[in-house]
This record gives sequence, C-alpha cells and structure tokens, in this order.
Amino acid sequence: MIMVACEDVNKIYRQGKMEVRALNGVTLSVERGEFMALAGPSGSGKTTLLNLIGGLDSADGGRIVVDGNSLETMRSSDLADLRLRKIGFVFQSFNLIPVLSALENVEFIMLLQGVPPGERRKRAAAVLEEVGLAGMGNRRPAELSGGQQQRVAVARAIVSGPSIVLADEPTANLDSVTGSGLLELMRRMNDEKQVTFIFSTHDRMVMDHARRIVRILDGRVDEDRRQE
Repeated sequence: MIMVACEDVNKIYRQGKMEVRALNGVTLSVERGEFMALAGPSGSGKTTLLNLIGGLDSADGGRIVVDGNSLETMRSSDLADLRLRKIGFVFQSFNLIPVLSALENVEFIMLLQGVPPGERRKRAAAVLEEVGLAGMGNRRPAELSGGQQQRVAVARAIVSGPSIVLADEPTANLDSVTGSGLLELMRRMNDEKQVTFIFSTHDRMVMDHARRIVRILDGRVDEDRRQE
C-alpha cells in the first residue's frame, strides 16, 4: 500500500525579485512500512520535501498524497487534523515545551486529540519506558541530555500511533553512540509496528540504517536505491 505519493512536485521560494527553485519536478512513492532516508547536501531540497509531505508547507506545483489524502485540496483545518492524527514529527531542534515535564511533553499530542487523562498518562509512561527513559518522566527538558531529549521527541512522535513519522536530521545534535541507539530504536519500532519512517539527512550513519535511500540533488531525485 502506498503511504506517500509525490507527483511532479515543485517548490519556489521568492526573495524580492529573486526566485530559488527548491524542488523541481520531484516524483516518488513511499510504501507503508518503509524505513527510508531523503539524503543530500545542505540546500538540496530534502528538508523542503519533508515539510511538504508533512503539510507544514505547500507546494507550488504537482500533487502530494499522504495516506490517501491529497494535500493540495485540503483546507487548513483538515491539514491540521491530518498532522495531529496521522503524522508524527521529530524535529532537529527537538521542539520540546520547556515548562512541561518529559511525561507531559509526550502526553501533549494526546491532549490535543482529546484522549482522557488517565489513558494518555498510562500510554505516555509506557512509551517513555519503551524508549529507555523509565523513571525520567518528571524531568523537564533542561534536566535531560541531548540524547534523552531526542528520545522524548521520538516518544511524542509515536505515542498516538501515527501512520508515518517524519524526522528532520534526527542525529544532528547527537554523538555517534547516542545517535546509533536512537536509530536502532526507530528501526525496531518500524519492524514491530510497521510505522513508516522518512528521514531527512546527510549523516552517513542514518543512511547506513535506512533500507531505502532517495538522494536529492539541486531539487531533483538524483538516485533511488534500496539496501539491506
């Protein structure tokens, strides 16, 4: 089953009279349960494509379908609901809420979804244990290491059972040991729960863990290969 389909996708950023074509006719499809990386140097367009797939930005041409939903035809309120219920995000800068504890940060998405307090606390505690943070639920982000904060971000992304997780440079702020552990954790979740993962990265370690690599260069798909 196709989870994401991009057809002739274009994105142009305008700076005064200048135009920068970030994406130029990108076409690709992602099947449910894939564990793949959008790879390429800085400025290649990979993060732009990830943001378009997540509905955080809109394309200037072409079509993007996520879990059967054509993004270009959706109202902003429907896009917000799609992001809330179907898509998990792991941001490079973590984007944790500093005044909330780790447990409350993980609960936050479920709060927006209307999950009852008792159930969301139970699910948040369980997923924190799953990512190796049992007993740390009461700590605020400033009391956690970078690797622990990123694990909280991963827990928040997966706790509501999304169809797809989009991770932008997930290892950029981590040392190699912590980054490798995080990737192994996400790959295990992919194996066990068939969650689709798409990474934006230029980190060789992420590419080594991925089962498919789509290389983006100058806003185009330059290479698309699978690996074991």
